[in-house]
Amino acid sequence: MLYQLDGFYQYEEDIKKSRFLALAAPIQTAEEAMGFLQTHSVPDATHNCWAYKIGEEYRFNDDGEPGGTAGRPILQAIEGQDCDRAVVLVIRWFGGVKLGTGGLIRAYGGAAASCLRLAPKSPIVALQMLQCSCEYSDSDLIRSRFTQFQGQVLNEVFGATGVEWVVALPLDQVEPFAEQFSNWTRGQGFLSKLEQTDSQSL
Repeated sequence: MLYQLDGFYQYEEDIKKSRFLALAAPIQTAEEAMGFLQTHSVPDATHNCWAYKIGEEYRFNDDGEPGGTAGRPILQAIEGQDCDRAVVLVIRWFGGVKLGTGGLIRAYGGAAASCLRLAPKSPIVALQMLQCSCEYSDSDLIRSRFTQFQGQVLNEVFGATGVEWVVALPLDQVEPFAEQFSNWTRGQGFLSKLEQTDSQSL
């Protein structure tokens, strides 16, 4: 399961006299990621290294550190903590002691991983949108059962003869709900699938 950060989080540690400050935040677009980096980068720091991941899209930057020692370890930390739609910036103030290639990878990757591990997160749950309707005589029963299947009512319309809803359900609840819906309405209700989304998009 993938997780999204609930908000901004930061983590700081000193490694061989160098100060590392990791900043992480949830994002929905590459533009949001770049805006976060522009806002939080520290111009007088030695390095501002970063990575972001949104689904299959990702980018990272070593900002002057040896290639592969900063940006990629940060990206690997995002993936290793099962996070998505996340941007992580690790700012380094050099303390006079060189860390070497392995030390840099551990420092940047470790700071990013610690930040993400400690940050409050929520699971990204795949949801199926359903449109369903029934006669008024069944509406109270149907409405009372949505929560039983972890459903979220997004829209409710009262018509001339009945009620119509747009409901978001976790994917694994769709078939059980559809089966019960048919029973509750004695096959007289209407149900169709709309687009899929996820719990972080609602």
